[in-house]
Amino acid sequence: MIKTSYEFDQSILAAGSSLKTNILLRFRADIAKSPRRNLNLSLVIDRSGSMAGAPLHHALKAAESVVDQLEPDDILSVVVYDDEVDSVVPPQAVTNKSALKNSIRKVRAGGITNLSGGWLKGCEHVKTRLDPQKINRVLLLTDGHANMGIQDPKILTATAGQKAEEGIITTTLGFAQGFNEDLLIGMARAATGNFYFIQSIDEATEVFSIELDSLRAVVGQNLKVTLELADGVSLVDTLSLAKVSQNDAGQTVITLGELYEGEDKLLGLSLGISSAQVGDLPVMKLHYSADVVQDDRIQCVSGTVDVVAKVGTVEEAAFAATSHIILELSRLTIAKAKETSLNLAEQGKHQEAEQTLRSLVKDLRDKGLNENFEIAEEIDQLEYFASRIAQKALGNAGRKEMRDQTYQTMTRNRSDLVGRGVTTGDEVYAMPIVNEVGSGVELHCVREGGKLRVKVMSEGYDSTKNIQFPRAIRAEGARYVVEGLELSSDATFYRVRSKITRFAQPGETDIFVAPRQSNRANTGKASKGPASAADLPTTDSVGDSILVQCVKDGSKLRARVVSDGYEPDWNMRFPRSVREEGMLYVVDEVKTAPDGKSYIACGEIKRFVQPT
Repeated sequence: MIKTSYEFDQSILAAGSSLKTNILLRFRADIAKSPRRNLNLSLVIDRSGSMAGAPLHHALKAAESVVDQLEPDDILSVVVYDDEVDSVVPPQAVTNKSALKNSIRKVRAGGITNLSGGWLKGCEHVKTRLDPQKINRVLLLTDGHANMGIQDPKILTATAGQKAEEGIITTTLGFAQGFNEDLLIGMARAATGNFYFIQSIDEATEVFSIELDSLRAVVGQNLKVTLELADGVSLVDTLSLAKVSQNDAGQTVITLGELYEGEDKLLGLSLGISSAQVGDLPVMKLHYSADVVQDDRIQCVSGTVDVVAKVGTVEEAAFAATSHIILELSRLTIAKAKETSLNLAEQGKHQEAEQTLRSLVKDLRDKGLNENFEIAEEIDQLEYFASRIAQKALGNAGRKEMRDQTYQTMTRNRSDLVGRGVTTGDEVYAMPIVNEVGSGVELHCVREGGKLRVKVMSEGYDSTKNIQFPRAIRAEGARYVVEGLELSSDATFYRVRSKITRFAQPGETDIFVAPRQSNRANTGKASKGPASAADLPTTDSVGDSILVQCVKDGSKLRARVVSDGYEPDWNMRFPRSVREEGMLYVVDEVKTAPDGKSYIACGEIKRFVQPT
């Protein structure tokens, strides 16, 4: 069965007209002991040129870690794609892990990104072993934009929804900074799967493990909630990220997807009430249904809950205790504000977007919620994003962090997924610098579980406690000196007292003097090659250079740019002496030729070799 409960943000609503209230609904599969469900899993990994080097290396290591965590009764397939799609592991039981991992290790970086081809092949593999008693899932990992095959986000998103109706759920994983987050989040939402932003390449294994943990914990699927609102009650907003539709009766239907063992599925709603009299006020009938594991089988369960609010006088409402779920509702409200602000900024309404976040910060402080460390951290995030939006300098990384934070908070109830973000705040480079701690307190910024945390280094303080610290000046590895720290009112975390300076150890290289730029000087001169490709210098990283691949075009060998942001079909002026079919090269610079429809390779050329 499904256990349900609900609470309003105010335990007693004030009688009167034109009320607005928020309600938090909880759903949990109430199962005494849930057997582990077997997996029918397809890993679909982008091996296009932009993944060359460390990104692909870490992605493949993460795939190997998945193999290690699977059981013999699980089914696994592995698909890799660039402009071509290869099934390096056809669908099979996980009985020979060594052989599976050997197949994964042989994958090498290739050309451009046929995301749709790779993903649909993964769906096809899952379909061949489709079993309603298993978790049937495609994990799609990419670091770039689709530039071959089906590229229209609307078509890909709609197809993800269709595949979900067939029982094939898609989880998407965006790698580094080049992927299209709107596409990957859209596909995940349409498929009722999960989305992850892998910001640092060494996070890949950790994030894959989080998803596997989630898959093992699935005890219910296809959770749907229908709202039968009472007269005078209206739905103002949905605070959770879900598919919202209307049934034939005009009622709102909210699709919440999967239920996880030991994890509440939260649904936050903002409601308008035209008038309320003292007493019990019927607000809605809540109809729900889900496919839940019962007696070792998947069975559909359903039920109805009557949602009733307590209404009192203005005095009774004023003196009534605020509900203890205010923190959870605040997290949802914060996530909704980030989504609203980002949408406003992208419409050019930067001042309105900034004000949306700053007004919420004031409201949270006025309620005293900054005494909770998680909300204090969110306040720092809101102030950081508000400042960046006001300066029209949110950037690609900031946008991805906002989208990810919104998605995770509004879809999952896991502390290890919310508030993730490791992008260095630009302000750290302009901070005043000291070379000794003196009578101050030394702090250190570290990365923990995809978040930047600040820890105390000086003696006399509890090094296990977190520190509330401005997000704008956080940078992994940076050290700071403050005049002192003070405990929060509940003594669970520290706050910085007085001014903050950055600490640079005498004799050590200061990596935060200025944003690191490439030392490579673009000459603008066309590249020249040695006698053969074997004479080229080699590299196992791309960095801020451009990756080029040699491909067969009829009877000719052509050079094509495979890094993101370039036209993949344009020819290139490239030394013939070093052209070898399938070979990858790293070039300093690529210029557009005078004809406006081809490229010129400029500067040094190196032969790319896959790191081991």
